[in-house]
Amino acid sequence: MKKIIYIFSLLISFAFTSTAQNSVVVNAEIDSCQRLIGEQARIKLKVTCDANQRLLMPSFDKEIIEGIEIVDRIKPDTQLLNDGKRLSITQEYVVTSFDTALYVIPPFEVLVEGDPYFSQELAFAVYTIPVDTTNLEQFFGPKEVWGIPFAWEDWQGSVLYLFLLIVTAIALTWITIRYINNKPIIRIVKVKPKLPAHVVALNKIQDIKADNQLRQTGNAKEYYTMLTDALREYLFERFGFNATEMTTSEIVDHLLKIQDKESIKELRELLEMADLVKFAKYNPPLNENDRNLLNAMEFVNNTKQTDVDENPQPTEKKIVNERSVMAKRLLLLSIILLSIATITVLVLLILDLYYLLS
Repeated sequence: MKKIIYIFSLLISFAFTSTAQNSVVVNAEIDSCQRLIGEQARIKLKVTCDANQRLLMPSFDKEIIEGIEIVDRIKPDTQLLNDGKRLSITQEYVVTSFDTALYVIPPFEVLVEGDPYFSQELAFAVYTIPVDTTNLEQFFGPKEVWGIPFAWEDWQGSVLYLFLLIVTAIALTWITIRYINNKPIIRIVKVKPKLPAHVVALNKIQDIKADNQLRQTGNAKEYYTMLTDALREYLFERFGFNATEMTTSEIVDHLLKIQDKESIKELRELLEMADLVKFAKYNPPLNENDRNLLNAMEFVNNTKQTDVDENPQPTEKKIVNERSVMAKRLLLLSIILLSIATITVLVLLILDLYYLLS
């Protein structure tokens, strides 16, 4: 009886062990058993186990075995089976070989819960291309190096950039020379100083006195007109009232407010004589004319300003032509813009030639 129980226990243990072992399935296959040198093949490794089991796939560096190189590793494909109770992982390797031989790929080792499981081994034959050495006439010597034919379409961009570069460079050079030579037009003008009022009046009276023809012809009207005009302009510049538009009485009344009566007595006689000559056609003798001229000079000397420079020197005034300054600024702006354009075209030309010749 004990012997029967012992045998029954062994059978149950063996059944459980077989079930556990059969729960892990490792399968390896290759898409082709033979390839020419350098051709690629795919090795597929598929592992099926329980979903709750810890699985570790084999790890390779560059080769599976010596002579069979790994070209690429495909991302593993993971699937859940039997309502998530079973797990299936498929790993593919793209391999090749550059040596003719018959390779035997040993079983792949997979660890499940720390226990090793193995696939079947694989065979992989690598062949070379057969060469017929008996018919050497079928072999040809090296061919001449063929040059790339010229295509205008490939060079259109470079020629256009070169043309633009030449145009912008010439324009930049020309405008730069213009900018250097275009100096602002600056003129130094001597400004004639304004003479004091009494100097101007005395000069005009001296001119009348020196005009012998005027005195000899006896044209008293023109003589007194010139003399009184000189005096009226003097009064305007010296005292600031518009004597040129006033009558004799108005001038006298205005002067009485700023001058004493004695100083304008002779001026009054002169202006009244001038009115008689101009309006009543009175013709005074020559000595009367000379006396009135001297009275005019005396009046100017008695009323002139003494604190002014009678011989002011001419001053220099610098006049800058604003148009030339604006032109110079426009030339500078043009130089900046053309410099940017020239550099841009040069960079584009270099890049185009680089891509064309590389």
